Amino acid sequence: MKTDLLLVPMGTDYPSMRAAALAAASAGFAGIWTWDHLRSDRGDGRPTPEAWTVLSALADAVPGVAIGPLVLNVINRHPGVLANMAATLQQVSGGRLILGIGAGGSGATPYAAEQRAIGQEVASDARRAERVVEAVQVIKQLWAGDASTFAGRHYQLQRPVGFLKPNPPPPIIVGAFGLRMARIGGQYADGINTQATHPDLAAMIDAARQARAASGRDPDGLLVTVFAGLGESWLRRSSRNRQTLEALSVDRLILLVEPPYNLPAITEAGGFLNR
Repeated sequence: MKTDLLLVPMGTDYPSMRAAALAAASAGFAGIWTWDHLRSDRGDGRPTPEAWTVLSALADAVPGVAIGPLVLNVINRHPGVLANMAATLQQVSGGRLILGIGAGGSGATPYAAEQRAIGQEVASDARRAERVVEAVQVIKQLWAGDASTFAGRHYQLQRPVGFLKPNPPPPIIVGAFGLRMARIGGQYADGINTQATHPDLAAMIDAARQARAASGRDPDGLLVTVFAGLGESWLRRSSRNRQTLEALSVDRLILLVEPPYNLPAITEAGGFLNR
């Protein structure tokens, strides 16, 4: 199981994120992630750098580690545009992108406010899940060079030709906090992401693997990523927390660090990875 670091973007700037990413890579973390939000979840005016721009810069500045958004809200970027963005970033990074996408916050979350602030719909859970399915279908179709017309409820393609194709296509993981999204991740995408401490973690992984098998693919090929706060219990390879994840065949553990980033602490955290 690989261990990555997620840089929480609320209340920081790109130079600070770059410094933290470089420290994490030097410390032995295998990947760098950030959240896709346009403002602070508290609406308090803290600066919040945009995820894709940051990742594009980090792909060039920090070699040798995976990079990814955890996870992109599909309503913020048309999947046709996102397909080209991801193909470009895969080229820039030399094949290190993991593309995380999700349905965005429901109306019950503080993140719904940022959607309403820019005039975006905050739809029902079912409608937002439909968008994720169609977004994955559109992205994969464009990456495959399939010029067929796509007529979905939310997105359409009219004989698309000549779009940039990534080599290799990055894996797509779907943010899942319940069985519905876990099944979507297994059936349509390449993996899922959820909380390391989710009470239904085993059930969601199993549901995603079953959905992948039903789609005619090897269930063992599902990419499972989980996130937790940065702490020693998640860093020590002998810890019960890590052993639990290993038993579930989790592929990547993504640990969150908030600004102001403590660079010596990131370096020290990396030292636990082989203990």
